[in-house]
Amino acid sequence: MHKLLVKQLQRARCGEGQVDLDRLCTLVSSAYDDDERDRQRIARANRLMGEEIDEAHRRLEAVVDSLQVQNTRFEAALENMSQGLCMFDVQQRLAVCNRRFAAMFGLDAAAQVGRRLVEAHSDCDPQGQPISPYLALMHSARRTALQRDCTDGRILVVTHEPLPDGGCVQTYDDVTAWRLADARMARMASHDALTDLPNRVLLRDRIDNALATRAADRHVALMCLDLDRFKAVNDSLGHPAGDALLLQVTQRLRQHVRASDTIARLGGDEFAILLDQLSPVANPEELAERLVHAIEQPYDLDGQTANIGVSIGIALAPRDGEDAVTLVKRADLALYNAKASGRGRHSFFDPAMDEAAQDRRTLEIDLRRALEVGEFELHYQPLLHVNSQQVSGFEALLRWRHPQRGLVPPGDFIPMAEDLGLIVPIGDWVLRRACRDAAQWPTPLRVAVNVSARQFTLGQGLVDSVRTALADAGLRAERLELEITESVLMDHNAATLEVLHALRGDGVHIVMDDFGIGYSSLAYLRSFPFDKVKIDRSFVHEVSHKADALAIIRAVSGLCSSLGIASTAEGVETAEQLNLVAREDCTEVQGYLFSRPVPEGDIPTLLARLAGLGEVALAVVVASGQDS
Repeated sequence: MHKLLVKQLQRARCGEGQVDLDRLCTLVSSAYDDDERDRQRIARANRLMGEEIDEAHRRLEAVVDSLQVQNTRFEAALENMSQGLCMFDVQQRLAVCNRRFAAMFGLDAAAQVGRRLVEAHSDCDPQGQPISPYLALMHSARRTALQRDCTDGRILVVTHEPLPDGGCVQTYDDVTAWRLADARMARMASHDALTDLPNRVLLRDRIDNALATRAADRHVALMCLDLDRFKAVNDSLGHPAGDALLLQVTQRLRQHVRASDTIARLGGDEFAILLDQLSPVANPEELAERLVHAIEQPYDLDGQTANIGVSIGIALAPRDGEDAVTLVKRADLALYNAKASGRGRHSFFDPAMDEAAQDRRTLEIDLRRALEVGEFELHYQPLLHVNSQQVSGFEALLRWRHPQRGLVPPGDFIPMAEDLGLIVPIGDWVLRRACRDAAQWPTPLRVAVNVSARQFTLGQGLVDSVRTALADAGLRAERLELEITESVLMDHNAATLEVLHALRGDGVHIVMDDFGIGYSSLAYLRSFPFDKVKIDRSFVHEVSHKADALAIIRAVSGLCSSLGIASTAEGVETAEQLNLVAREDCTEVQGYLFSRPVPEGDIPTLLARLAGLGEVALAVVVASGQDS
């Protein structure tokens, strides 16, 4: 349109033809309209462009905000990492490091940024040591998971990750606490917590190693040690004192063995010593004797004096075994023999001990079935009243009639029954059988039954068993005596007292047996109103030739008399012993002088015989009293 208008104007100027004014006006108008439309298009384009620019600006601002948020998060993550982090560019200049990294090496992070890694070798002190040792560490961290032990004791795990542009990222993780904790856990798994001695597990490993590396002309010795009388000290003075005693024992053991030997604590009061690479002339017996002497010396436990001993069993390799299991087993057998021989001594393994152990295992198997097949029986030993010289009752004593061995001594199977946990059902059988037998005796003869500490673990169950036994037999409670040792009160003090009060409330008589050989007998007399105290046979046995035994009997019987408690002297075997205990006002006597334990069927004959003995025994006492 604009071109047509221009041509019309040019023609008019040049006088070429007639000018059509209407046409010209129309063209001018059209041209104006075109310009307006162009302006509108331009304005519209400008507006759209402005909107696009605004939108782009807004998007850019959003990106900037997002980058700022991400940067803030990155910095927060970087500065709060538990690991130290650093980044180097292609020129090995430090580009980034976090606060943890700077703190690890005592650096000023801002001062380090931009520093080249190779400068480490030029920053040295007069002695030639790097001022920034971490830079040298970075040089060596060219592979992943490099563990480095620092000179200050720290343990670092360093990772090195190359970047595509030639730089790298390194992280430093201080694992010192973890490694120390792992080391402590590993030590706890192989060492005793109290004494820090190797435990059973580590001892086994060292025995295996000693046997594997033993030279042909050398031998290995294993000593198993068990402390004597430790439990009594632990119970009377308390567990802290017991722990202190074990620490002192450990110290004494260390003073007598070589640095190359192993002392181990196996648990409780059990120790072991492994003697490695002994020469043919070395004599473990000399060491055992020194240890026995050293351990039996008195101990000072915070002002309290304690006396213990030690029993030692010794096995030698290769003579007694060439593997750890056999060597430990045979050292244990030797220890068992040392304790059975009187304690406070040592014993070497002998093949006969293995045979005895096999025999014991066979006896254990037989003992488990003895109650079921009815091999137990009760024998009864009389108790006589000193003044009336009349039988006051009988003590029920358990016997085992083995089909091949005959009567097995109680000392051979009662401790075994305790160890195997069979004493509870056996004790219940004894209680029921003794009540049933006593119900057939003339009134008011009583029956005394020994009760194990294990039976008191039943609590109310023991009370119910006694009541059931009395009810089934039709025996009055006053005719039953239950004999306990002070170990019953020592092991289960509060609970046992509750049971004893319940039984005594029913009318059952409670007797303290073996009085005078424990550690706290007088305290136990105060803790419960016993009906009777039995003076241990060891004092009666020595009463005629040891003044202190007579003094103890006099003291105990006098104490019982003051407390209104009857006293029984056990183990009376001679007329002289009877005379002496009678003069000290013992209430009752019991022993071979009157009768050995007899089967229940022999009791009528025994009662008839003892009825005539009373006058003779009384005459002995009276005559002795006149002579004095």
